[in-house]
Amino acid sequence: MLCRTDFNEYLMDESTGYSYDAHKALIFCSFLPLEFLNCSNPEDLKGNVTKRNELGYGCTKWGGERFEDVQTTSVWCTALPGIECYGNRTFLRDGFPCIMYNGHYFVTTLIYSVLLGFLGMDRFCLGHTGTAVGKLLTLGGVGIWWIIDVILLVTGQLKPEDKSNWVPYY
Repeated sequence: MLCRTDFNEYLMDESTGYSYDAHKALIFCSFLPLEFLNCSNPEDLKGNVTKRNELGYGCTKWGGERFEDVQTTSVWCTALPGIECYGNRTFLRDGFPCIMYNGHYFVTTLIYSVLLGFLGMDRFCLGHTGTAVGKLLTLGGVGIWWIIDVILLVTGQLKPEDKSNWVPYY
């Protein structure tokens, strides 16, 4: 059990030489809201689960259709300059989702698919260049491929080539 003097030494900030006092306005840097922090992007471990277990953070898979499917990780955060706080200014903060956005909007892609799908515009936008050229040369498979792609897009079977998530509208 920690006595009062041991507890004060435990709360000693080595960088400033001051000990933490709960009766003052200064809070731990790790308690700051995100508005006062500069956080890095989640680290891509490219599926290496062993490295994630070693580091204790990082993303081994990206995205997911449901909330339960999305992996979360810790990222390195630093308190912004000019923000006074107690403790290490750089620390790991937990709870960041492993989601990647690359500018693919579902509604925009659906409009392209309905209006210009016979030219393969929807597949060009999603990064499926090879099949987009085939769709362009056959004029949407004489309309059949065009209709199938609209159905695949609406049902969630046609997604961006880079496995990124759709950018949400707010």
